[in-house]
Amino acid sequence: MTDEQIERYSRHIILKEVGVKGQKKLLNGKVLIIGAGGLGAPCAMYLAAAGVGTIGIVDADDVDLSNLQRQIIHATADVGKPKVQSAKETMNAMNPDVKVITYKMFVNSTNIRELIREYDFVIDGTDNFPAKFLINDACVMENKPFSHAGIIRFKGQLMTWIPGKNVPCYRCVFKNPPPKDAVPTCKQAGVIGAMGGVIGSLQAMEAIKFLIGQGENLTGKLLTYDALKNEFHTIKLPPYNGKCPVCGEHPTITELIDYEQAVCDLKAAKEQKAKLQEAAKE
Repeated sequence: MTDEQIERYSRHIILKEVGVKGQKKLLNGKVLIIGAGGLGAPCAMYLAAAGVGTIGIVDADDVDLSNLQRQIIHATADVGKPKVQSAKETMNAMNPDVKVITYKMFVNSTNIRELIREYDFVIDGTDNFPAKFLINDACVMENKPFSHAGIIRFKGQLMTWIPGKNVPCYRCVFKNPPPKDAVPTCKQAGVIGAMGGVIGSLQAMEAIKFLIGQGENLTGKLLTYDALKNEFHTIKLPPYNGKCPVCGEHPTITELIDYEQAVCDLKAAKEQKAKLQEAAKE
């Protein structure tokens, strides 16, 4: 390690759980973040600050003004810029040690397995069920550990899956995506901005603990957070029973599935905009 690195990561190095050996593990680590939004933004910044050597960022969208209330990796001047480009610039401005690889694309059944194959840990920072099931199934098939998370309104949740631990995956717990439009998205229901910071930071911690081999990851557990009640709960998930269609002993899902994305219809979007404009007058 260089003198500059020793100084930069000094608060890590003095921790007995990290030390020089652990920091080198971080510098050699590779984490892929799928989604540079409310969850991916704080997660990416903390992983870059921690010195994770290679960080991949996947997102097909450009920065929108409505993103800035929670996606702290982007600034007002970045509006209209690809999110992956904006994220890379912020991360490298913070820490030039980090190699940031950008993927301006949607993940789907044809590209995700090859995409995750080169990484040590995957962060699910997406905001829709089809993508979450796709990420889970691909990670199981490629034996890649990952952190799932979701946020909406004032609530959030996360869990981690690590291969070889005989713990339930996301599909073990949630089975299948809900029917189209049965569950509102953040765009429809809203989300308090800081919720992304709380849960996204916890995802970064899950990746860091995995890379340095310290502590307990959220395997076999679902952590929930209710900001209005200021309550965290750790829910013990049902024991792994080997019957899951993707991670079980005799999987029936052997090919990835592109589930249909839920989409706000134009009428609902116009009604939402009208409500916001009316509320702004009061």
